[in-house]
Amino acid sequence: MNSLIKLELARALRNRKFLFFSVIYPSVLFLLISSTSDSATKVDGTGLTLPTYMMVSMASFGALTAVLMGNSERIAKERENGWVRQLRLTTLPGRGYVLAKTASAAVVSLPSIVVVFVCAAALKDVRLDAWQWCALTGAIWAGSLVFAALGVAIGYLADGDAVRPITMITYFGLSILGGLWWPTATFPSWLRGIAEWAPTHAYAALGQAIEQSQAPHAKDIAILVAFFVLFTGGAAWLYRKDTLKA
Repeated sequence: MNSLIKLELARALRNRKFLFFSVIYPSVLFLLISSTSDSATKVDGTGLTLPTYMMVSMASFGALTAVLMGNSERIAKERENGWVRQLRLTTLPGRGYVLAKTASAAVVSLPSIVVVFVCAAALKDVRLDAWQWCALTGAIWAGSLVFAALGVAIGYLADGDAVRPITMITYFGLSILGGLWWPTATFPSWLRGIAEWAPTHAYAALGQAIEQSQAPHAKDIAILVAFFVLFTGGAAWLYRKDTLKA
C-alpha cells in the first residue's frame, strides 16, 4: 500500500494543470476578490475584514478543488481503463486503494491552503496570532476529508465522460452555496437559510470562528460529521457495488 501511495503522490505532483487549479487558482481568486474593497471593509455579521474572511474561503476552496476534483475524475478514469480491476488481482485491500487516493489529494490540498495564507499575509496585511495560523491550517486540512470522501463516491458513481459534468456541478454548486466565492450575507434570506446547512458553509465557518478567536459552533461540526458519514458510507457502498459488478 505504501508503494501505491507514493505512486499516487508522484502522479499528482507531476500533473501541472491540476496543481495550477488546486494551488495557484484559489490564490489568484483571493487577490481578485479582496481587491474589490479596502482592507478595513467588514463583512456583515462576521466582524471580519473582507481579506480576512476571503482568506479562509479561498483556502477552503483550494482544498475542496484538490480533494474533490482530484479524486472523482481520476478514479472514474482508472475504473474505465481497467487499472482498478488490475489492482484487485493483487493483495492490496480495497481500503488501501481509497486511502492512497485520499492521501495524495490531502498532500496536494495542503500547499493550496498555505499559498493562500502567504498571499493574504504578504499582500493583504492579514495578521493573526501564531496559534490561529496553525489552527486554521489544521482545521481546513482536516475538514477537506469530508469532500475527499465525496470525490471517491462520485468516482465510483459515474463512468467515462459523465464524471466531469457531475463533478463540476457538485463543485461549483457547493462552492457558491457555501459562500466560498462571496459572503452568504449577500444572499436572499431564503437562500441563506438553505446555505446554512451546506457542508461547505460549515467548513468555512470553522476557519472564520478561529479567526474570531472563538470555538467552532457545534452545529457546524455536527453538519460536517454528518456529511462525512454520508459520503463515506456512499463511497463504501458504491465501491462494493462496483466490485461485485466486476
